[in-house]
Order: sequence, then C-alpha cells, then structure tokens
Amino acid sequence: MEILIGLLIIAVGAFCQSSSYVPIKRVKSWSWESFWLVQGVFAWLVFPLIGAMLAAPGGETLCGLFSSADPKRLWLTILFGALWGVGGLTFGLSMRYLGVALGQSIALGTCAGLGTILGPVMLNVFFPEGNYLAQLTAAVIWGVVITLVGIAVIGYAGALKAGTLSDEQKREAVKDFNFPKGIAIALLAGVMSGCFNVGLEFGSAIAFEGSPEIYRTLPATLLVTIGGFVTNAAYCLWQNGRNGTFGDYGKGSLYLNNLCFCALAGLLWYSQFFGLSLGKGFLASSPVLLTFSWCILMALNVTFSNVWGIILREWSGTTARTKVVLVCGLVVLIVSTFLPQIL
Repeated sequence: MEILIGLLIIAVGAFCQSSSYVPIKRVKSWSWESFWLVQGVFAWLVFPLIGAMLAAPGGETLCGLFSSADPKRLWLTILFGALWGVGGLTFGLSMRYLGVALGQSIALGTCAGLGTILGPVMLNVFFPEGNYLAQLTAAVIWGVVITLVGIAVIGYAGALKAGTLSDEQKREAVKDFNFPKGIAIALLAGVMSGCFNVGLEFGSAIAFEGSPEIYRTLPATLLVTIGGFVTNAAYCLWQNGRNGTFGDYGKGSLYLNNLCFCALAGLLWYSQFFGLSLGKGFLASSPVLLTFSWCILMALNVTFSNVWGIILREWSGTTARTKVVLVCGLVVLIVSTFLPQIL
C-alpha cells in the first residue's frame, strides 16, 4: 500500500509539472526571456527554499547543514544543477518548436533514461568506494529501456504529425513549429536535463539526520535548482540586453497579472520534485523503485504533457493512425512505471 501511495504522490507532482506551461500562456506583453526569468525565481529559488526549510528539524538551519556538508558533494550538486540549467533553457525552446506534447515527450524521455543511469554511474566515478553501480539492477535497466521505447513511439507519432499536416495547420497548432530544429533542441535538453538527477544523487547525503524521510531530498533539490537558476538567469539577462527587452520589467500595469501567473507556473513546476521527495519516502522498502523513481517521474510527465497536448488541440488535424501510435506510446509509458516492481 505504501508503494502505491508513493507512486500516486509522484503522479500528482508529474501532473502539476505538465500543467506548468499553461499559466505561462496567460502572461501578457513580456518576451520569452523575461517571463522565463521571473517564473524561474519562483520555480528555482522561492519554492525550493520553502520546501527545503520543511526538512529542517527544530533548532536546525539550512546554512548549518550546508556549511557542515562535504564540500566536494556540495559543489558537485550545484555544478550538475548548473548543467541541468542548460537543459532547462533548451527545454523551453523545444516546446516552442514542437509544442507541449511532443517537446516534453522527446526531452523528458531522453532525460528519464540518461538521468536514471547517469546518477549511479557518476557517483561511482567520484566515490567508487560506495559501489553505486549496484543500484542499476536488471529490473531498473529494463524499466529504462521500456520507457525509452514508449518515448520512441511517441516521437514516431510526432514525425507522422509533421509529415501529414500542412504548414498552415502546423502553425495553427504550434506557432513556431519546426520539426528538425525542435528535435535537435529537445534531445540536447534531455541530455542536459538528466543532470538534475545526477545532482540529486550527489546531494543525497546532504540531509538533516532528524528530517522525516519524505522531506529528506529537499535540501539537495534546492542546491540543484540554485545552480540551474544561475545558468538561466545569466542567459535571460543576456537576451534582455541583446533584444532590448529590459523594459518588460518596467511595465507596472502588468505586474499583478504576470507575477501571479509566473508564480503559479513556478509552483506547478516545483511540485514535481516536492512530490518526488514525498513519494520516495513511501518507496523506501523497494530499492529498485527508489533508483527508478526518476524515470517514473519523467514517464508520467510525458504522459500528462500529451494529455495537455490533446486538450490544447496540438494533435488536431492528424490522421487516425497518428493518434493510435500516440496512444500506444502512452500505454507503454504507463506500463514502464510499474514494470520494475513486477520484475
């Protein structure tokens, strides 16, 4: 029963993340770089800080925890967060060129597989005495493989979509639709986004001793998102200067609307990792699912993002064959979520 509760909590977080790009559509008269930076303040600083504070037992502080942590682990956690930040930037661009459904599917699918495997691999490289490769059991590997198969099927559905729609229909569904460019960016986003889980693995030992298990990974999550925020903030401010869009922040009449929707987007985005932490607390009895939890989160993110893609009519005008292929891919992803437990 605890395992089921943990999976349900992760699923709720995944649904929230997949919904996080809906509020952004309500942001008015701001350039991409402006709203991306502002929502990032909430998604990568404000809410992760609040979450991490929940993990602190009475009398303990985050500053005390970080100052007493192994410096090597601390800075590697932040470093991989900064690398993940590159994935975050290109992640947004992948949806610009492919839409919510296909963009998230390709990027998150790559992220799911590489993030799950790279975490133990990189830990073993820097801390070989921990024998972290033992986490990559046959059940975990098979789960990753099936997840990637599901992503490939969805990617094939996207290719069918690109081939059957007219240019006008593509623009109607996704304004800047560009399949070749979008695929390249989505793959890069997936590779770099997998660094988030690597950062979490390095930060897994940076936790309060008396912290409830469900909150244990939240301080590490904050360190990773701080690294990602630095990367994203530097790029967005550079884009502001390049495009002359610093004036966006001076449009006082838009503050209430834009800040509210950016805050909502940031809260929904962060919910995936808050849910991941809570969910892993219920998966402690299954080491396989603990290792595979990252892949589960990404698979569910892809599933729900495609539900939103259907709601937003991104697949309208496609053939019945394309829709059948899409549904088959979603079914494979759902099966992959439970496969490691069955094996």
